[in-house]
Amino acid sequence: MYKLDQSETPLFDALMEYVNRNTIPFHVPGHKKGNGIDEEFKNFMGENPFKIDVTVFKLVDSLHHPTGPIKRAQQLAADAYGSDAAFFSIHGTSGAIQTMIMSVVNSGDKIIIPRNVHKSVTAGIILSGAIPVYMQPELDKTIGIAHGVTSETVENTLKQNPDAKAVLIINPTYYGVAADIKKISDIVHSYDIPLIVDEAHGPHLGFNDNLPISAMQAGADMCSQSTHKIIGAMTQCSLLHIRSERIDIHKVQQVLSLLQTTSPSYVLMASLDCARRQIALHGKELLNKAIDLSSYARYKINNIPGFYCFGEEIVGNPGVVSLDPTKITITCRDLGITGYDLDMILSNKYHIQMELSDLYNILAVGSFGDTKENIDALINALEEVSTEYYGRGNRKSDFLDIPPIPRQLEIPRDAFNSEKTPVLLKNSIGMISGEFLMAYPPGIPVLCPGEEITKEIVDYVQELKDTGLYVQGTEDPEVEYIKVVK
Repeated sequence: MYKLDQSETPLFDALMEYVNRNTIPFHVPGHKKGNGIDEEFKNFMGENPFKIDVTVFKLVDSLHHPTGPIKRAQQLAADAYGSDAAFFSIHGTSGAIQTMIMSVVNSGDKIIIPRNVHKSVTAGIILSGAIPVYMQPELDKTIGIAHGVTSETVENTLKQNPDAKAVLIINPTYYGVAADIKKISDIVHSYDIPLIVDEAHGPHLGFNDNLPISAMQAGADMCSQSTHKIIGAMTQCSLLHIRSERIDIHKVQQVLSLLQTTSPSYVLMASLDCARRQIALHGKELLNKAIDLSSYARYKINNIPGFYCFGEEIVGNPGVVSLDPTKITITCRDLGITGYDLDMILSNKYHIQMELSDLYNILAVGSFGDTKENIDALINALEEVSTEYYGRGNRKSDFLDIPPIPRQLEIPRDAFNSEKTPVLLKNSIGMISGEFLMAYPPGIPVLCPGEEITKEIVDYVQELKDTGLYVQGTEDPEVEYIKVVK
């Protein structure tokens, strides 16, 4: 149970007090409670957002040095999620992830990470000057995506790198797949180093028993969550949670302060405050609704010829301990069209916008903002697409096995900051990559900055092209040239 009164919204209340006082603003922003806003924009938005778009002063507190309502709002977030401390990130989860990394590793320190990390992790490693040690996640050739890393992979990587200062994992994945995070946490802590978790897609975990275990419940030391992704905060709003046993909370706050704007949006922070109240008080029933609608969608879509939505049947496969049912991955490879094709058909013909698409799949993110009417619109559109394409094309082939992770000859920061020159990929063998090279599927880097370009990688890229699969990441969109360290 909660220790604090989760019905409170201290920051939102302070902003309402400011509004109700009819305060005369001689502070930034210059639109002065909306009086100076472009009329067409204001007519669309309404006046209220501008009334709480304020700057730092005592009544509404300061994000960088909170002593009042922001401090209380962050304490309530920590109480709701079971952490020792929580911080608002108006720099999104990207900023929170960079903060986590820079709080636990310094220049030259090793940090163990999955190969399929978000680019914000790479940015954090470049900023910190740390040395990444990569783990290969488990790959699913049927649906062409990467799942989580196994506890065995984590344990073996730590045995080979006992001098690592931290381990970072993604849990759950973008597609809603959760690894054995509790076992991974125990393994990492046996080395007395912190486990930090990119929980961007799990701000709702911990509020419903039908969802995977959350990072904080599993004993992780830090996690960052995109509170805007699935629950009711506005875009750009995230939370950073900390357990203090292995983490210096004050250092985290200092690093986050380095990265975040000194003019944070109070509109966004108020939405974080209220979203926390909503999930804390009503999360179970709201998420029950989201899970029921998503399960209904999965069942209906699996009965449409040419489509497949994975579900509980993959639990127990390597890297899959549990699933978030609100993530609906729709595989269309049996229709002979790509996920990109399906994404464009739904967008252009049916005005249905998906979250993402890759070579084999599209992803629908379910939440308690969905309605049955909208779910049925998606199902009906997919039925029409099936009628048009099923039986006409060839099933897309399995993705090719990725070459081994190449040697790291320079740390990412040095390669990123180095002078680089473009060379033909076929002539780059033995050189140091200054760019990323990604294979789709499964969306895993073939090359990262600082790594040696091998003949296996050059041949693999050509094979991908010959097979009609996707490779990207280089400045050259055709991936004929790659930038190498000069």
